[in-house]
Amino acid sequence: MTANGEPEENQWVDDQAGPVVRPYAVTRGRARPVTGTFDLISLVTATRADAAPEAGLGPEHLAIVGLCQRMQSVAEVAAHLDLPVGTIRVLLGDLVARELVQVREPRATAGVPDDSVFEAVINGLRAL
Repeated sequence: MTANGEPEENQWVDDQAGPVVRPYAVTRGRARPVTGTFDLISLVTATRADAAPEAGLGPEHLAIVGLCQRMQSVAEVAAHLDLPVGTIRVLLGDLVARELVQVREPRATAGVPDDSVFEAVINGLRAL
């Protein structure tokens, strides 16, 4: 029993709590996507106007397709759906495999500039 007399098991489940589903349940226990790695800044776009419910797709999959009608980063998708990034990566892998979304990975940079570039910037800022 809690301090206000309610049974302890009902303390965490009420109308305001929303659905309580563990991330591993959403991904069916999978920790890695079937395809892709999906950087946080990878851009996701839906390839169809809407995705009809298909076998094997959950409501989270459909929510991603709906959200990505406008280009979103992987981090934005995770934030909007309030799911861990690892879970989003697994779901994106499913959607890429079904060609429901397209993911554009960030371009690789040629490398980090050496210290002389940073020193020149600092010196230029000090001269202002």
